[in-house]
Amino acid sequence: MTDAVPHPDEALRIAAFTMEIGLESDIPTYSGGLGILAGDTARAAADLGLPFGVVTLVHRVGYFRQSLDEEGLQSESPDLWSPEDHLRPLEPRVHVEVEGRHVSLRGWEYQVTSANGRSVPVYLLDTDVEENTGDDRRITDELYGGDKRRRLQQELILGRGGVKLLRALGHDRIETFHMNEGHSAFLVMELLSEEGADATDDPAALERAVEAVRRRCVFTTHTPVPEGHDRFSLPLIREVVGAPGADLLEAVGCAEADEVNLTHVALRFSRFTNGVAFRHARLSAEMFPGHRIHAITNGVHAATWTGDSFQRLFDRHLPGWRQDPFLLRHAVAIPLDEIRKAHGEAKATLLKEVERRTGRTLAQDRLTLVFARRATPYKRADLPVSRPEQLLEMARRTGGLQILYAGKAHPNDEAGKEMIRLVVRAGQQLGHELPLVYLEDYDMELARLLVSGADVWLNKPRKPLEASGTSGMKAALNGVPCLSILDGWWIEGHVEGITGWAIDQGWEIPSDDEAELLSLVQKLERSILPLYHRDPDGWARVMRFAVALNGSHFHTRRMMQEYVERAYRV
Repeated sequence: MTDAVPHPDEALRIAAFTMEIGLESDIPTYSGGLGILAGDTARAAADLGLPFGVVTLVHRVGYFRQSLDEEGLQSESPDLWSPEDHLRPLEPRVHVEVEGRHVSLRGWEYQVTSANGRSVPVYLLDTDVEENTGDDRRITDELYGGDKRRRLQQELILGRGGVKLLRALGHDRIETFHMNEGHSAFLVMELLSEEGADATDDPAALERAVEAVRRRCVFTTHTPVPEGHDRFSLPLIREVVGAPGADLLEAVGCAEADEVNLTHVALRFSRFTNGVAFRHARLSAEMFPGHRIHAITNGVHAATWTGDSFQRLFDRHLPGWRQDPFLLRHAVAIPLDEIRKAHGEAKATLLKEVERRTGRTLAQDRLTLVFARRATPYKRADLPVSRPEQLLEMARRTGGLQILYAGKAHPNDEAGKEMIRLVVRAGQQLGHELPLVYLEDYDMELARLLVSGADVWLNKPRKPLEASGTSGMKAALNGVPCLSILDGWWIEGHVEGITGWAIDQGWEIPSDDEAELLSLVQKLERSILPLYHRDPDGWARVMRFAVALNGSHFHTRRMMQEYVERAYRV
């Protein structure tokens, strides 16, 4: 049970809304990078003592538990958990009009507490209350489940219900509402309601209300993938949100071609909008012409994602690094043998867990290449193993190699599921000469082991679809260099042969599977494997630079300081 310390009502000035958040492995309210980033953001806000809180949904059924059979066929089961075991119940009840019905909801509180004793609250909205009908009680159950109607119901609860709950808790002095993706954009309707706005014949009054809301909202867009931007037909909006709400969205210019794009709603109502890396901001400006898109590159929470052995190493050499991760730049002075020893401990821990989960025994002295990402087509999990014979011949010529995979495909993503099957099938073809293991049920706990125990972190999205990516940042904290496509954050973090390696050299050139597969294999054969097997000191220097150059910069303390200086008003 998490000890909940009430957050002073008068202190809350920033409220971040998100559809998912990664708090603990035992609280499965996240599916991937967006949720993990939300949790890391809350942890950094606590470290900095910001007047910050988070609003999300409780997701009692979680995302899903993943099982893979011998052929790589994914099956899913509910990831049930009990909020009563982890969260503090809140007293207020509020309601939201959904399809003309009063849907009641309550909140649960989780306190994200920093090592310095400061904390920020996370409020999780829940419609599973006695006064609701059976179907309405399930609205907040499943993360990214159901059809368009269910998604719209959830986003209405998140946006309007979240503002209502904050007000019921006494948070009346919030200066910034931070929308993460368009999922939470319905909060602007509640704020407009507080301004007394409706779709009247007084355009001047309505525009004054719009401007008043704009002054209080900021928006972060996290994806250049069209599927990441929710669109709902205006008839469905009228059914679920109600005719007055639909009329208001039309009146403020948020309905186009008989549909509402929630990203456009968020853009219309935000005083500040940003992408999550420099290139992503530029791409977003092209996707949404007429809007100024700033760049605030993502980060990760250093104390959370640094493995135990490297934490002990940094404690000896860089005291204070948890509070000030910028100190990690001084990792350049850590002796190479200590870098090697710390990594060896982390790798042994990972390989022991692989054996426990799968029965497979992998070698400590083989280079371990890790790819652990959500299984979806643009991330191209199957690219490095699309020609297993070529990979095997390369490994024979250059020394030992082994590969670990992890990642879930959304239950409705058949292409992502097929990608997993292709990887598992390739692993069977590679056999014992080049071991390949696909670890099922990827979660925060497994991710922490992988980012610290890998030798090389692999990433190969189809350009330009990687908005940022944060898994490689976590790896860098542990001295693990990246081998990656030049996209997202890696454009900013890549120094060839120093912090890692680029699979290609042209980040403005569209992806070409054949060319990038050739580049990947050549980098492994000509640069990475020879360095790893023949020059231990040279390899340790790359690890050290990964920490000093990337670990010291791509963290959420720096990210949150940028939000405070550029987006928030505190």
